[in-house]
Amino acid sequence: MSFRRLGLGARISLAFALGGLVLSAFLAFATQGLTREVLLRQRENAALDLVLNNAQLVQSQLTEETDPADFINIVGALQTSSSRPLMEVETVWQGDGSGEFTQEDVPLELLERVSGQGAGVLRTRLDSEMVIIFGVPLPEDNATYYEAASLAETQSNLGSLQVILFGAAIVTTILAALLGRYASSRMLQPLRSVSKAAEAIAGGRLDTRLDQQVAPELASLASSFNDMAGALETRIEKDARFASEVSHELRSPLMTLAASMEVLENNRPQMPERAMTAVDLMSSDISRFQSLVTDLLEISRFDAGSAALQLEPVGIAEFVRQAVKFSEQEIEVDIPAKAEELVIDADKRRLAQVMANLIENARKYGGGATSISVSPLGRRVRIAVADRGSGVPVAERSVIFDRFSRGSAGGRRGADTGTGLGLSLVDEHVRLHDGQVWVTDRPDGQSGAWFVVELPISLAHLHPELDDF
Repeated sequence: MSFRRLGLGARISLAFALGGLVLSAFLAFATQGLTREVLLRQRENAALDLVLNNAQLVQSQLTEETDPADFINIVGALQTSSSRPLMEVETVWQGDGSGEFTQEDVPLELLERVSGQGAGVLRTRLDSEMVIIFGVPLPEDNATYYEAASLAETQSNLGSLQVILFGAAIVTTILAALLGRYASSRMLQPLRSVSKAAEAIAGGRLDTRLDQQVAPELASLASSFNDMAGALETRIEKDARFASEVSHELRSPLMTLAASMEVLENNRPQMPERAMTAVDLMSSDISRFQSLVTDLLEISRFDAGSAALQLEPVGIAEFVRQAVKFSEQEIEVDIPAKAEELVIDADKRRLAQVMANLIENARKYGGGATSISVSPLGRRVRIAVADRGSGVPVAERSVIFDRFSRGSAGGRRGADTGTGLGLSLVDEHVRLHDGQVWVTDRPDGQSGAWFVVELPISLAHLHPELDDF
């Protein structure tokens, strides 16, 4: 996953964790390095004292009468605990007899140092073990004393320290991540408040405002947001009031026109053919105009926030059957046995308009509805209307429920045209019921659109056998 795709809170937590990891790693490496040098220096000094004592002991026992066969006894008498002695007297090499430290184990670099009549020290690996090899020349006896001191204990201590530092780095990283999470939560809390307030305003709660903040920067943000929300609320209320007043003013002349058209239609048989055509066109447009004004009045109630539900128990199976019967269309109704007794709390008038608008939409633009199905889904019920049209293009599915949106079918509607508010009202009514509506392709693979409405089932009407359906 890209770093840019992470949320701001996750990025802050990750930044704290990486910072803690880098800091702890730096301290761990620094501590490891310093401690290593200190321990090695201590081990080297302690071993050097023993080596010098052993070198003096060797020098005191080497005389002109010393036989090479006695070299093994001299080496055996030395004080060695975790070290291995080796001496060279006039090209004769003698160890402690174990064969663990011989002439071949002495590095060439150390031999060159000691040959210059100077003591030498070298850290190297001997049989996969880290050791310190000391070389002390004994010029009076034409001899050199070597001793290899083991660093196994020091390496073990350093290994334990490394494990402790590694664990501390992990703990520090986790603590830094938790601190980052806490800090990001505190830092992003104002943004979450703004997000929730914006969602509430988008959902129709135009009186939502942010609380006053103590921090100057956040106080300015809250003040600007509240001013914007207030201006938006005023503008929407003004527009809704204007639409409502215009719609009310249009109802009276429309009623007069409708009455006049009724008189003309009663005298239609006595009219010439051209006059009858004009009367038919006027009658169709007046009916559409009346429907538009009615829908606008309904829409204005939603915009003004005055739309309220009149909830009552509704048997969804019988309700759907009655809606199909009222439409006077041949539509197959598919209701499983488990949904027959399903009851929801709904506003009958608004739910009836939802069903009527979906069926009418299918008749006008989808070749007519072919089936309506009802299916319980846990704590929700799904009502789906399928038609036999060409379907709704994917690019139009997100805007088809917008006001006055007719999609690609708008240019081929002909005389039987709608107001462009039917599906918008469906969306408003469904959302008022805390439900959702969308359109997709038919699940059976046939050509046509599939309009789906999901509504919640109240716990009072939820049957146990439907809870996991």
